[in-house]
Amino acid sequence: MVREDRVIMSVKELRRVHVIRQTMEQKLTQVQAGTVLGLTPRHIRRLITRVEQAGDHGLAHRGRGKPSNRRIPDKVKAMMLQLYEKRYRDFGPTLAAEKLTERHGLTLSDETLRRWLRARGISHFMRRKRPHRAWRERKAQVGELVQLDGSHHDWFEGRGPRCVLMAYIDDASSQVFARVYTYEGTIPALDSFTRYVTRYGIPLAVYADKHTTYQSSAPPTVDEQLAGVTPTSQFGRALSELGVELIPAHSPQAKGRVERLFKTFQDRVIKEMRLADVSTLDAANQFLTGYLSIYNQRFAVQPAQAADRHRPRPTPRELSRILCLKTTRCLRRDWTVAHHGQLYQVRSNVRATHVLVEEHVDGTMRITHQGRMLSFHAITSRPVKAAEAKKVHRPRYPV
Repeated sequence: MVREDRVIMSVKELRRVHVIRQTMEQKLTQVQAGTVLGLTPRHIRRLITRVEQAGDHGLAHRGRGKPSNRRIPDKVKAMMLQLYEKRYRDFGPTLAAEKLTERHGLTLSDETLRRWLRARGISHFMRRKRPHRAWRERKAQVGELVQLDGSHHDWFEGRGPRCVLMAYIDDASSQVFARVYTYEGTIPALDSFTRYVTRYGIPLAVYADKHTTYQSSAPPTVDEQLAGVTPTSQFGRALSELGVELIPAHSPQAKGRVERLFKTFQDRVIKEMRLADVSTLDAANQFLTGYLSIYNQRFAVQPAQAADRHRPRPTPRELSRILCLKTTRCLRRDWTVAHHGQLYQVRSNVRATHVLVEEHVDGTMRITHQGRMLSFHAITSRPVKAAEAKKVHRPRYPV
């Protein structure tokens, strides 16, 4: 039966008490006791002396009930908490501890800061319980699947315009690529994917939601119905030409990895940009270029297999001719093409009834037919026909 004064002792200390008692009762030799406890016979004799003088409590740790020798001085603790209240009030303990180390040279663990803040009644960083959802295993190799989404948020906290963060996260490694745009649309999607491919290569599949940028909501035309073709968006058409599978996500939870990324970025990146005084889109994209390398180095994980499934990136010219807006237009008898309310004169000799208008993300435009680039120019003003020029205005009613 365990005595009441042993209840406050740890399991390790109770084990020592048991072995030392057996040694004192000569059921074990000092050498045997030392072997069991991993101690020298000399130290076993010291422990026997302690038990003889103070009883079982003589084996308790001598520092019990005393302040730790490694504790943070009260003066330093007060300074850290004052800095937190002044500059990092809305930061979580982990990010705040990082900033105290990086910017002020004050080393502190996030758990210690969390304990201090909870003792003061500060608990805004506590996580709420989430409903359980089925876990999906990661893809084994980098480039097999990339999750894509846009986050509409006040990224500049009122210092600049509201914008959208277009983010890509690899399913196997959680490596992130992101840029900021004024809106979530086809041109930002094409531009961001161009930059992603230029940096990493062409992934096998992209996982995106049912936003009209990625999935077309238009009903199929008669020609599409007869051909058995499903309507697709410009972004979907471009990915198809690159041989990339576009997988639709039917709920936010389905693409949980990129959704969780946005929660992390809305906490961390916003505060990092605040400290860096970022307030414009250009400054934000320049900031992200440097920040993402640090973020990926810390938070990216090793994939199950080392192989990279990204396919080789095309030449810039080939990539720009695929990742653009393509619209089929009628070529009139006078070799003019109407597009977005503007008339264009085709100068190249071509036998065709329809041509393809390509609008590139850099703002340039091309008119092609069967892959051949056609020469053209914009018609700034239409000539007045002779019959129209001879018309004279007459009053509607006789005077």
